[in-house]
Amino acid sequence: MGSGQGAKRATAERIEEVLTGPLAELGLDVEAVEITPAGKRRVLRVAVDTDGGPTLDDVAAATKVIDRVLESDGPDGAAEVMGELPYTLEVTSRGVDRPLTLPRHWRRNETRLVKIDLADDSTVTGRIGSSDDEAVTVDLDGTERRIPYSDVRKALVQVEFNRKNRDENEKDAD
Repeated sequence: MGSGQGAKRATAERIEEVLTGPLAELGLDVEAVEITPAGKRRVLRVAVDTDGGPTLDDVAAATKVIDRVLESDGPDGAAEVMGELPYTLEVTSRGVDRPLTLPRHWRRNETRLVKIDLADDSTVTGRIGSSDDEAVTVDLDGTERRIPYSDVRKALVQVEFNRKNRDENEKDAD
């Protein structure tokens, strides 16, 4: 890996550090910071998340805060963190394609379908139930199983189409 990659990672980590506090005041967590070259500019992509998922208003508020923090002239300002090259800021929500790696990810995805690769090389798919700081309870076709996070190699929320309609149909059948 060239020194450019290491410098990019260090810059992304530094940006995450300076944004964590100001975004926490809005009730938002910084999920990822990525810097990618785009011609003579760079794209700074900041993914945020909150319980219930961020709204468009949350993303707009986060964008204002990030702009203010990075444009400030203090030791944590853009010139210090981003250098002199121009950049474009994109603020996004945490995508469903990102693995569940922290307890808050499990909590925020309760009732969603998840595919989990376990440390024993098995794979299970089930619906996320309750979770705490050590483990998650997953409904595997009617059987609840508590899975410690330490046993999870990778976990991805599965995209479900028409899930809301299925739930409504089940209510109609009662």
